[in-house]
Amino acid sequence: MVPDSSKVTIFGAGLAGALLATLLARQGWQVEVFEKRPDPRRKGYEGGRSINLALAERGLHALRVAGLADAVMAQAVMMRGRMVHPQSGEVHLQRYGKDDSEVIWSVHRGRLNIALIDAAEAAGASIRFDARLDGVDFAGKRFTVVDDHDRRRVSHAFEVLIGADGAGSSLRQAMAPHVAMNERFESLGHGYKELEIPPADDGGFRIEANALHIWPRGHYMCIALPNTEKTFTVTLFLPSEGDPSFASIDSVGAARAFFERDFADALPLVPDFDADWAGHPTGVLATLYLDAWHLDDRALLIGDAAHAMVPFHGQGMNCAFEDCLALARQIESSSDWASVFAKFEAKRKPNAEAIQAMALENYVEMRDRVDDADFLLQRQLERVLAERHPGVFVPRYSMVSFMRIPYATAFERGKLQRAILIEATRGCRELADVDLAAADAMVRERIKPLGT
Repeated sequence: MVPDSSKVTIFGAGLAGALLATLLARQGWQVEVFEKRPDPRRKGYEGGRSINLALAERGLHALRVAGLADAVMAQAVMMRGRMVHPQSGEVHLQRYGKDDSEVIWSVHRGRLNIALIDAAEAAGASIRFDARLDGVDFAGKRFTVVDDHDRRRVSHAFEVLIGADGAGSSLRQAMAPHVAMNERFESLGHGYKELEIPPADDGGFRIEANALHIWPRGHYMCIALPNTEKTFTVTLFLPSEGDPSFASIDSVGAARAFFERDFADALPLVPDFDADWAGHPTGVLATLYLDAWHLDDRALLIGDAAHAMVPFHGQGMNCAFEDCLALARQIESSSDWASVFAKFEAKRKPNAEAIQAMALENYVEMRDRVDDADFLLQRQLERVLAERHPGVFVPRYSMVSFMRIPYATAFERGKLQRAILIEATRGCRELADVDLAAADAMVRERIKPLGT
């Protein structure tokens, strides 16, 4: 399609909405964005979520396209791997990749969002804050927004709508009576609560800065991500019911006793534990599944509005950014909006479902397997086979985080590779026990080179 006088309306000026607005405005489209929150540049960031995110290659590529990579990376903190804190035993680092060329980055959600908003406006997009979507007349092609501060309602005409307004999407709610989406939110049965590790007395980090710290405890865990302010955001992931659970830990005193028992080395790092526990809400974790993401040529959902996922692969933002690039490319190569939306959904939906599944699997790995002897042996063999078969046996984490191959491809290849690792290490206690010749033969027989 060739941009003309037609207008693209986006709901949500968060990470995905602001990036998409930038890309489409640069293509020449008239872009208007409606955001229910106040302008974060004037009122402060009101995201209500963790202040840091894990940025990987897919997200970095999107920032390069938007011209923001250098500015964002100047304030990012490198995380070269998982720093595992067992309940008994020594703390140890499990690298994500082969060296420091394969790392992920902790970035500040609020600053990133503001940078993307600035970029969207610089590209020519119009952003209206304090404008919550309150209803859509799809037949008449009009929608209404409300300012929740002064209750003012305004009606607007539209030509095409794109919902980048998150897991609680108002556009998705408006679309529901008109398209068979079969919306399902599948709860993980676990919640989360955030705490904070402040800077050390000398102004530096209290623990190793360049790692994502994990305290695995079987059915639950704590993690900590570094911030440029020399703080760490600590997140406890815990079942909602049972013992221990958020239901059974019903007071600050009970929470402190729980940490003294299960996270004894983490508790002294959180001097304001009592205030953090009492003052921070318990969040919910769920995966959103939809059968359809679009309504003919009138409306489309992207990012969390279409496929919200649990955060355990650090790919929610990266996947949403990939959505934005894919949609922008589809618009350039298609002749009408109905075709754009249908082709975009057909291409992205299998990949979204793949990363949703991998995110769920990664929770089990992080909380239950990172200090398991069988898993550690399989990780050793995985690195050996990756060196012996470059471009053929590629660790799944590398395919997801350091490459831009389709998530669905990484998911399916990961299944084949995991089967080889399990079979090759069965009955082995250390790497020297593994029959590498047999493992090599399985790789050659079962796995094709990437790209074939």
